[in-house]
Amino acid sequence: MRAVMPRTTTVEEGGDTVRSKLLGSYLAELGASVDTVDGRTSVARTAVDYVRALELLLRTIDLEALERVVAHLTAARSSGRTIYVAGNGGSSATASHWANDLGKATKEPGSPAIRVMSLTDNVPWLTALANDEGYEHGFSGQLENFAQEGDLLVVISASGNSPNLVHAVELARAMGVVTVGLLGFDGGRLKDMVDTRLWLETEKGAYGIVESGHAVICDILTTCLIAQGGRG
Repeated sequence: MRAVMPRTTTVEEGGDTVRSKLLGSYLAELGASVDTVDGRTSVARTAVDYVRALELLLRTIDLEALERVVAHLTAARSSGRTIYVAGNGGSSATASHWANDLGKATKEPGSPAIRVMSLTDNVPWLTALANDEGYEHGFSGQLENFAQEGDLLVVISASGNSPNLVHAVELARAMGVVTVGLLGFDGGRLKDMVDTRLWLETEKGAYGIVESGHAVICDILTTCLIAQGGRG
């Protein structure tokens, strides 16, 4: 038996869409097929296991911490402060993507625009700092030029131990910048350094699922800001 992905047409049921039910049904079928088909189902099995693991991980999100992060973002937005986002590797891509969403997707007539900057995006400056002052100063060197008291720094790190993020948080705190960490694994050094943390606790080395979880969290945060508009 081969599971078939349901059509993407949205069906209304009591005012709520049943897209999630369709997806759940699809995964159930796919899971059943994995148990009945021969070795050619290794891709399907991997896909089902990954989705299930990601779902379980997302269920561990600390909703109170999520509300605190939204409050930090809202405060920065309403006061005209700047939000800085930074990460390494896959997390740098998440930082760039999220900065784009915060700056563009939240724009609405009558609502304050969000001042946001991804510290991963100016490659010439980032590499100049890394080359001349050391890679660990790649983000803090930029904050020295821009950051002001009351701004917000969000660092994204699966390990929580990246030296350039640790330096950035140290400098930010010294400058009166509020700090938030999206973390994974055991939280690393950053777990106890940031003002607020959203921590997806996993075994060390689970980069893929943590980075996927962080991307979802960023989208949730953006959605919350869109929903509230300029309201604080």
